[in-house]
Amino acid sequence: MSYRKEKHLSLAGFSQSKHNQETLQEISGTLLKSKMHGICFSPYDQGQNPGDELSEAQIRRKLECIAPYTQWIRTFSCTEGNEQIPVLAKSYGLKTLVGAWLSDDLEQNEKELEGLIKLCREGHVDIAAVGNEVMYRKELSEQQLIDYILRFKEAVPNIEVGYVDAYYEFSSRPKITEACDVILANCYPYWEACHIDYSLVYMKQMYHHAKDVGGGKKVIITETGWPSQGTSLGGAQPSYENALQYYINAQLWSKEDNIEMFYFSAFDEPWKVGAEGDVGAYWGLWDKDEKLKFNA
Repeated sequence: MSYRKEKHLSLAGFSQSKHNQETLQEISGTLLKSKMHGICFSPYDQGQNPGDELSEAQIRRKLECIAPYTQWIRTFSCTEGNEQIPVLAKSYGLKTLVGAWLSDDLEQNEKELEGLIKLCREGHVDIAAVGNEVMYRKELSEQQLIDYILRFKEAVPNIEVGYVDAYYEFSSRPKITEACDVILANCYPYWEACHIDYSLVYMKQMYHHAKDVGGGKKVIITETGWPSQGTSLGGAQPSYENALQYYINAQLWSKEDNIEMFYFSAFDEPWKVGAEGDVGAYWGLWDKDEKLKFNA
């Protein structure tokens, strides 16, 4: 089954019968083999949490799972072993969107920014992200964030840089939008309680909202996805079938309209249950044991 044959399918009407689930799995396998634009990569093992040191061995093991299926990876931090990821990713032929994690810990922010600058100067970064949802979490002021972005630009003037946040933050924070070379927008119909049948249309609206306020700047969807199990949020129901359908719809749109999209996420992350409830652990295309959920 070729991508060209399947790309115009409208999947919202598929029932969840065994036959149709097999059809969807076949389509997802074709899409995986054709390589998605990008995927969000967090290589923590079972029992680990952010703050624990990552080893080269575990990063390599997980990169070997995803490398055949993606062109880019997106990382979230430049400390505690995460700084190894872009270096190793390049050895697998992957392009990198590398993030410095910012928070209200100003001392740690310096380490993150220095780590990102070092990786850029060494040639391991294709696009840089200074901060991730720090406005959404209300951990820094707008001016503090802008100052970090400007410091990065001064240190590394030849690398495109942006800031990652929910798509709507860029319309309410024009100074941040202006400071970015590229708009890095997270688009989650699930977290806005959207039913799966309308989720693709809603994600397109989110993307075009960010594009409208971007003033002609490139917009990259830095996160989107759907959980494969957990508690429902309004009309948004986590399930294997809905996650499979959302992945297919997102990838078909990305390929057909040349949308630069990083799917969230590579692996299920049990540590996220505390922050996001039970659904937090089930956003991966691979499960916690590194088994691919969809056919390839």
